[in-house]
Amino acid sequence: MSTAPEVMIEARDLELSFGPTPALRGASLSVTRGEILAIMGPSGSGKSTLLHCLAGILTPQSGEVRLEGTRIDTLREAERSALRRERFGFVFQFGQLVPELTAEENVALPLLLGGRKRAAALAAARGWLDRLGLDGLGDHRSGELSGGQAQRVALARALVIEPDVLFADEPTGSLDSMTGEQVMDLMVDTAREHGTTVVLVTHEPRVAACADREVVVRDGRVTQLSVERLAS
Repeated sequence: MSTAPEVMIEARDLELSFGPTPALRGASLSVTRGEILAIMGPSGSGKSTLLHCLAGILTPQSGEVRLEGTRIDTLREAERSALRRERFGFVFQFGQLVPELTAEENVALPLLLGGRKRAAALAAARGWLDRLGLDGLGDHRSGELSGGQAQRVALARALVIEPDVLFADEPTGSLDSMTGEQVMDLMVDTAREHGTTVVLVTHEPRVAACADREVVVRDGRVTQLSVERLAS
């Protein structure tokens, strides 16, 4: 008898407004351990707000967010910050690299903030840069990198802590289709290799096609779930 997949992260009936404008209106979803989930929807639908609530960046006004069954929306900000630093990785549309730092230093940054010694952090960063095809570019700053290279540096920075959950908000939105496909392939392959759970926000069907499953957000609600790709 097979056991049900373990739920890694879950949202229940989330509601959140910005001033008079509702962003989430009872949104619910769950993501199992090791699953790659794509959150789709039109601009302004609430999909990025939902991701930010799952990641503890925003706190919903009502509802619950649970990580492995434990509520995280009720944690203090310092506790949520520690969670984001130690267990969550992030990739955003424009990479958000620190321009004053080299690629190697950008990747090492989460480890340094977590207290890792500089030499060990930089060594780990070099390993991830090599793994993502960026060997020899560790001393380059963001202005010296192509868009695809910069986004791979951002992916390396997200993965260097070996997170339990990787949150990606439009990770290919600023890239051309071929470069975006390469970045997605690297993200998916690396996540599967390490058993990382991925929550991916996108409006592009070709990006969502990389996921195991999709949900669609409209008007602040999760309105549609597709059949799991793994079952097909």
